Amino acid sequence: MLPGFEVIGREEKRAISRIFEEGSVFFAHGFDKKRKHFHVREFESKLKSVFAEKMSDSLCVSSGTAAIKIALKALNIGPGDEVITQSFNFIATVEAIVDTGAKLVLTDIDDTLNMSPESLNGLISHKTKAIIPVHMLGVPADMQSIMKIGRNHTIPIIEDACEAIGAKVKDCYVGSLGDFGIYSFDFGKMITTGEGGAIFSKSQTLGKKARMYHDHGHKNIRGVPRGQDTAGMVGFNYRMTEFSGAFGKEQLRKFPIILEKSKERYVTLLENICHEGVKFRNINLGNRPNYDTFVIVIENASLRKKVIEILNKSSFGTKNLPDAFNWHCAYFWKHVDKNIRTKEVKDTYKKLLTCVATPILISRANNDYKNLAKEINACKG
Repeated sequence: MLPGFEVIGREEKRAISRIFEEGSVFFAHGFDKKRKHFHVREFESKLKSVFAEKMSDSLCVSSGTAAIKIALKALNIGPGDEVITQSFNFIATVEAIVDTGAKLVLTDIDDTLNMSPESLNGLISHKTKAIIPVHMLGVPADMQSIMKIGRNHTIPIIEDACEAIGAKVKDCYVGSLGDFGIYSFDFGKMITTGEGGAIFSKSQTLGKKARMYHDHGHKNIRGVPRGQDTAGMVGFNYRMTEFSGAFGKEQLRKFPIILEKSKERYVTLLENICHEGVKFRNINLGNRPNYDTFVIVIENASLRKKVIEILNKSSFGTKNLPDAFNWHCAYFWKHVDKNIRTKEVKDTYKKLLTCVATPILISRANNDYKNLAKEINACKG
């Protein structure tokens, strides 16, 4: 989730400067005579054409967290409803659920470190109104099984792909499979706008509701001045600025090279680490990660500690596991629910204790990753 900020350069700086040169309109709506571009609307269109061509709508918003909440609100989820997500997560997904007043339900993870379909199936009730699988650290969840469960119970799927922009399930990009797909463009993501996010909607009706909610309920009726527009629902302000839209278009142009270079370094580790005490995270057959994070599983605590020391000493460091573990595992979130440590959460916690994640940095030479693999191979537990 790092290369986006690694490639920020004069292109993004120039894109921001052009906003001032072309009318200084920073707002995504209106002021037609003062401007030459609607950057947010253009960014939405480009995102859809690259990642979600078959979805009905693409909407840019202020953050990935906001995007999840907007999807939940578009589905009319609130008190009395239950929403299921996974125990290995970033807390944002849980915050969005809790903020609607719905009850949070957490699954265990499988060997992809994402939502376990078996665990999910056992937690569905008549109150379940949405399922949110999260593609953690760049690897797709078992979406085929999860989608089948959703269809069997007529429950919508909100696909949280914030950490996996560019990953694929078969031939489809993550975020284009569920009823909603969620992206994040914060400063640590594969494409960054500093802060920002996007929602892809499968249903045109739900897409319109999401668009209204993110903009104070505005219908944005074509040909009607914004000040005379009417509201279709009670909304909120989760709009993206023109700065972020212009910046995002430049980042999107750079995405193919980001993905290519990330893959080179990821594959180098995959092909060169051959330590009997080190296992790799599972990626389901036919799926493709976005190569931004490399996760290994080390059962031996002494060996795991030494590998972490190697990563830190060589300035690669770890990412989320274990350095920010408390922000990415529900086991630590008693401030959300004092009874949060269910069997599913405890089982997830135990599995994640054995995992070590390191970022793929395209600013580091591929040879650095070869040397890192050699050091890990030579490490004795």
